Amino acid sequence: MDQLSQPAPPSHRETIARWKAVVVAYQKPSFWRATWQLVNTVGGYFVLLFLLKLSLSVSWWLTIPLAVLAGGLLIRVFIIFHDCGHGSFFKSDRANSFWGFVTGLLTFTPYYHWRWEHAIHHASSGHLDKRGVGDIWTLTVEEYLAASRWRKFSYRLARNPVILFVIAPVLLLLVWQRFPTKGASPRERRSVWIMNAAIAGMITGLIWIFGFLPWLVIQLTATSVAGSCGVWLFYVQHQFEDVYWERNEDWDYTAAALEGSSFYKLPRVLQWFSGNIGFHHIHHLSARIPNYNLERCHRSDPLFSEVVPMTVMGSLRTLGHRLWDEESRKLIGFRRFKQQQRAKKAAVPGESHANSRAETRDPVGLG
Repeated sequence: MDQLSQPAPPSHRETIARWKAVVVAYQKPSFWRATWQLVNTVGGYFVLLFLLKLSLSVSWWLTIPLAVLAGGLLIRVFIIFHDCGHGSFFKSDRANSFWGFVTGLLTFTPYYHWRWEHAIHHASSGHLDKRGVGDIWTLTVEEYLAASRWRKFSYRLARNPVILFVIAPVLLLLVWQRFPTKGASPRERRSVWIMNAAIAGMITGLIWIFGFLPWLVIQLTATSVAGSCGVWLFYVQHQFEDVYWERNEDWDYTAAALEGSSFYKLPRVLQWFSGNIGFHHIHHLSARIPNYNLERCHRSDPLFSEVVPMTVMGSLRTLGHRLWDEESRKLIGFRRFKQQQRAKKAAVPGESHANSRAETRDPVGLG
């Protein structure tokens, strides 16, 4: 009788209507909150540049820690850039475009080109049939099995932590962002060339202020810190074991947001430097919510608290995830992949152990 008296769980349509009604209150940009973020972040970054200049006359033991701190601030600068790209930081499109360009200049990222690619990411996140733009390269088990040896090597190399979190971020910011990608519109292509010219001018000014070698060390240190941390944040937001992936008509926007985007629960100081982007499930529900409203939105309704948080220690386990297994509906590592293949080979009569071991071994030693 008690079971009969319990209310029925809300339908999918009711769930959508519920979260849409909740998030609308947090989609309104605040001029004062946005302005204060610009002061303490962009302003803070320029203060650090001034201190870095002074530190050169003291000791490199002071300069390098300040450069690392500048890298931390660049993460927060990029979150402002990110919000401007979504049109959520300020109410004014003109203000978003202006500050998007300024923060893009500081982070070496062309505003309109990045905005276009990132919009594709939001429209296709968790969709197996729309991978490849603005995301981290992810293959399914079946795709990996069907791949050539060269493609397997390339994939393992791309997913190696040293490549993914140390080398690739610097190349992404300093090299890859300097060229427009296929499919970009004339406006987006033009934004790349304009940003390249602006970056050249900024670098010239900084070399004049700091000198070439000090600027190079400071810039590489700050860029490496910001790039590595930024890629790590993006990785853990969409590369955890129980992440959501679906094909075609089975893909659902709400499920992709709440199940395919993590809630990365960070210590307060790291949450500040990362601009609240750990509340990524809220961000994917509505990209129109500025970063300074994400936490408030998350705490506003029990629906969002149902998302299991990922801790810093828990996030380290995501390093082993490599392939999407459509059978178990989980991201798995190469070790588990090899175990599964051995088990399948053993279940097939007449399959030799030697062939099984040859086909499942790690060909390049990166797993």
